[in-house]
Amino acid sequence: MIDVRELGEVVDRIEIEALRGEFTDAAMMSDHERLGSLFTPDGAIRIPEAGIEVVGPAQIRALGQRRESTVACFVQNTHGGVIEVDGDTASGRAYIYELFKFNDGSAHTNYAVYHDRYVRTPDGWRFAERV
Repeated sequence: MIDVRELGEVVDRIEIEALRGEFTDAAMMSDHERLGSLFTPDGAIRIPEAGIEVVGPAQIRALGQRRESTVACFVQNTHGGVIEVDGDTASGRAYIYELFKFNDGSAHTNYAVYHDRYVRTPDGWRFAERV
């Protein structure tokens, strides 16, 4: 017989994977409104190596707009990593490979690991933090 708790965790993992996919799609499609909506009101994106820290949906939308204004082409490939669910919170890692072609003709390749914290909200799972 299926344990209801195990089934619930499977559903949580599927929903978190969908959230991570929404992030990549929103970033690549420059859908800044959707990108901001994937975070809690105090959710944050932190990229310490680039000196970036934005908190809240408005700042997250603005970060996407800044990227869009300087980048002619952006591709992000995200590969799912571990997800650890603990009730209404979860943590996880995702591995990324990004290609940037800037408006000035220069290019950049980025490899990184996202360290995520997620929280269950009335609207579903959201990012509390993506570092």
